[in-house]
Amino acid sequence: MLDLELLRSFVSVVDAGGFTRAGERVHRTQSTVSQQIKRLEEDVGQPLLIRSGKDVTPTEAGDQLLTYARRLLALAEEARDVVSRAGSEGAIRIGITEDFAAYRLTRLLATFSRSHPNLRLDVRSGQSLYLYRDLERGDLDLALIKRAASERGGIAVWPERVHWVTSKSHPRDTTIGSVPLIGFGSGCLYRAHAIHSLESAGRNWHMAYTSSSLAGIQAAVAAGLGLSILSEMSIQAEHRVLTAKDGFAPIERTEVALVAAPEARPATLRLADRLAEYCESVQAKAA
Repeated sequence: MLDLELLRSFVSVVDAGGFTRAGERVHRTQSTVSQQIKRLEEDVGQPLLIRSGKDVTPTEAGDQLLTYARRLLALAEEARDVVSRAGSEGAIRIGITEDFAAYRLTRLLATFSRSHPNLRLDVRSGQSLYLYRDLERGDLDLALIKRAASERGGIAVWPERVHWVTSKSHPRDTTIGSVPLIGFGSGCLYRAHAIHSLESAGRNWHMAYTSSSLAGIQAAVAAGLGLSILSEMSIQAEHRVLTAKDGFAPIERTEVALVAAPEARPATLRLADRLAEYCESVQAKAA
């Protein structure tokens, strides 16, 4: 088992870029920190740092360990915080896609949190691919993920409508040349649908703008950098929806699924019920 104190010193050395500065952070002498790193390297059987004078950088193995070290330290801190709070109901780790994070769902989560003062919410926003991965490996208790409508499973499902969009003020001429696409990086469901749709129609395409944030994608579309696929809730006044008349066939239906960990605790299921009610209300409005 990895020693948390050794991991804490390791993270501090990487973040500080050296042993002396790291020692100041963890209140240890430089020699003590150096000895701790040596013990950690012996434990994992790999060199973790490249030493160059006073500066250090992680090796490939060090980079790999760094991600796990941060997670282990965060979990340890979370466990300490939850256990130390009298009457605590624990914590719920929930992942939501970014358009939901910027939409009404945040108000629902805030209301739920206020009504459960002894419950800690850990809300993460990200791409569905990574949220589902975190759910499978036990890093999340609950997730709202985007997926193809043909998939099965989940507590509640919201069939969503997605559209091709361009700039209202600066629309792109897509009748000639390669279609410029705007979207998230590889692994995004919408990006995959967009590419499949264009290639099925025999059209050339290229990525004109890739962003890790929904706001960046919305702004790039509005500015006229290219076309994108957005859900109805993410389409803004500066965008114009493209239809079959514009040469863009409707996109296959996608959905948002509420998925819980196999052994979800009662508090998690209570929140799931609230989210399920929300999904049902959205379904009713979309019908």
